[in-house]
Amino acid sequence: MHALKTPAFLRPSSRPSSPLPTPTPAPVRNDIDLAVEQRPARPLTKLALTHFSRKPSPAPTRSVTPSTLVQDGSYLESLSLKLSEAVTKALAQPSNAVVPGDVLNGKRPIPTGRGQALGELISSELQASQGNVHLQRAILRLLHRPLSVLITNLSALLLPLISSTAFLMPPSPTVQLPNPNATQAHALAVAGFAGELLDCLDGLDLDASHDHRGDGLNSFREGLISLIGRVANPLIGGIKGDVLPLIQALESVHPHSLTSALTKSGGSGSKPSSHQHPSVMSLQALIPIYAKALGRYTASKSMQSTLATFLISVIWHALVALSHRPSVSRSRSNSVSALSAASSNNTFKKRMASDARVLYDLLILLPKPSPTNNTNRVAREAVDEAFESLAALSALLGAVDGGADLREDFDLELLTDGLSPLIALPVLLRWSGHGEPQVITAMLGIDEHEYRNGCLSGFGRADECATMVAERMLDILRNDTTDDPKTKIVVKYLEGSIAR
Repeated sequence: MHALKTPAFLRPSSRPSSPLPTPTPAPVRNDIDLAVEQRPARPLTKLALTHFSRKPSPAPTRSVTPSTLVQDGSYLESLSLKLSEAVTKALAQPSNAVVPGDVLNGKRPIPTGRGQALGELISSELQASQGNVHLQRAILRLLHRPLSVLITNLSALLLPLISSTAFLMPPSPTVQLPNPNATQAHALAVAGFAGELLDCLDGLDLDASHDHRGDGLNSFREGLISLIGRVANPLIGGIKGDVLPLIQALESVHPHSLTSALTKSGGSGSKPSSHQHPSVMSLQALIPIYAKALGRYTASKSMQSTLATFLISVIWHALVALSHRPSVSRSRSNSVSALSAASSNNTFKKRMASDARVLYDLLILLPKPSPTNNTNRVAREAVDEAFESLAALSALLGAVDGGADLREDFDLELLTDGLSPLIALPVLLRWSGHGEPQVITAMLGIDEHEYRNGCLSGFGRADECATMVAERMLDILRNDTTDDPKTKIVVKYLEGSIAR
């Protein structure tokens, strides 16, 4: 029974076994493999974490030009959202470190560069649409709403600032307070933002001035210029209000300066005093502070013409004051009257030339208009001509008041080149012995106040009156029977100025 075999259908199905693997020959081991095998292996219980360290990936660099949107079917809608978001972010409160003295009512001024960033975004989108006139006009129309919101918000920020009494307190920087206060800093930040955006819009080369349908950006440019002027003009006016009285005081001989100079000179042959006019001493301390402030007030290109007007006005008042300063004080004290007239005149003639040179060196430190476009180029040329006139007056005072001999054929024409005859004439009349500068009005037979308001109010008015005054003075000097050689030189100068 045990010998009976299991039927075939009850046997488990099986597959044939796999063949045995063929033996492979052992590899030949050289000396290098043996040396590697003999090295002690790293324990498995220790992990070298230093091999798993990874260098930090570099921070992504910010693109100089903002990325533009893809111009597809939803381009204008996406651009509208993008511009609205950019305007909101531009006026948001900064998150960087707080600068002492800049916080006003818990708020901080707009950081520098945000206006430029917004302007570059607008510029990049408009430049990407070059060649597609219809798309560019659509973008210009699309800009109306965000720019209107922006200017409205800037005006809302600026109005309480310029209405505050602290905005012009002090009206100009001083030696004790050279930096702007918090109110002025916030207002200047708004003006700086508007100036940055305005400069970007001016660089678009869009024909906005000839766009009669209102698609351009000309109205928004005017709004930005108005914002800048509401901040800068009062601050520039504050500096002008402090500078002009100091400049006009140069026309008078200070009593203390007179006494000190004559006391130190000690008579003829003594070394002249280095004592300066009080106005010059004050300007030496204030001009560097004013130069820094004016550079900030007129940073925008739209304020370059205002800067030129300020400089030309200051230089003109300096020309009038220096050319009409008398040789001696009208209210001389008894102690000074006892001194010789020759010594006092010689001392103050030299001091007058010295004050002119120092004043030129100080005013040249003030910022000048940048000749970046045609309008600013004309303003810069006018300022340069004004400085040339001040330099010519300084040279003329140094020549005639220093006792130098003038050749009739050359020197006087060279020294007065670029100088108005109404400025040179008082100096030449005093030099030729016809009296102090106030003698001109007496010779003309008009009131001095009327003469100054009518003929010495500015460069333009002086040029208009120069020929008339020169002709009248020429007739008066020709009737003089004296044969003084200096008078003849003055007569020839007047003849040349009339011929020009």
